[in-house]
Amino acid sequence: MPARSVTVNLAESPLGWLFAHKQISERQFDAGERLRDDYERSQLGARITMDWSGAPLAQSRGGSAEALDSTSAQVEARRRFDAALAAAGPGLSDILWRVVCSGDGMREAETALGWPARAGKLVLSLALDRVADFYRIG
Repeated sequence: MPARSVTVNLAESPLGWLFAHKQISERQFDAGERLRDDYERSQLGARITMDWSGAPLAQSRGGSAEALDSTSAQVEARRRFDAALAAAGPGLSDILWRVVCSGDGMREAETALGWPARAGKLVLSLALDRVADFYRIG
């Protein structure tokens, strides 16, 4: 299969917007993306579509031979997610979850946490640095 080119809009997420506008480093962005990936893999978010994971596998006509053990992958992602938030620390994990996982904008996150305007970027920056250390991102 030939390689394809894909255009990605980094400004679609609050974290992507911050990175695109040079307000966080590439290391911090990568740490946030790893955290979000673990959040999504652990399936902690609410489901908004049909869940077909329980559908039976086809026994014939080219169906899958064996399914991957999604439960253990989900549990491992949850373990990494919880450990990453713990590594960030108690005051910093709140802004991480709101901006990276929930997709709240910075102003919305600051308001929800009762913080003054523009305080969130500094705190998020510190939290992302700690998460980058946790994930060993250089």
